[in-house]
Amino acid sequence: MPDNLSRRRYLAGTGAALTIGTLAGCSGGGDGGDGGDGGDGGDGGNVIEDVPSEIDDYLSEARMYDGTMADLTGQDEITIEVGAGDVGFAFAPAAVRIDSSTTVVWEWTGVGGGHNVASVEGSESDFDNGETIAEEGYTFEQSFDNTGIQLYQCTPHKANGMLGAIEVVEA
Repeated sequence: MPDNLSRRRYLAGTGAALTIGTLAGCSGGGDGGDGGDGGDGGDGGNVIEDVPSEIDDYLSEARMYDGTMADLTGQDEITIEVGAGDVGFAFAPAAVRIDSSTTVVWEWTGVGGGHNVASVEGSESDFDNGETIAEEGYTFEQSFDNTGIQLYQCTPHKANGMLGAIEVVEA
């Protein structure tokens, strides 16, 4: 476990250094915008580095998890890609923070074979799209009214690191 912790700290530190370097290189001119569109979870929102330990521990072996989470609070609906990454065994973003009453839409990319979205033991809510789907464009929606931690997986690909997490906070 110390190796995982060191790896996560290294990745988080490297990501922070790259972000600072990128921001420093882009600080001149522009329209004052933040570069994001406040969109659906792919590019919008802020990055949170103080990830709750329950989420950080659960996602320690997840694909596309870098020790941070996307802050998507303030939105009524967000989208998470199912079948993201180079081989399609990831959720993107892997970790998000949303307000209570936000609807999460999982949208299948069609990459990586058949996937599902199913909550795991310890989640605040119980949800499951009910079947394994490979079709691009398929969606599954879930509204989260209770605050707390939502942990989920793609059951066929959990051993490949296809894990995700949502922190629901009071609006």
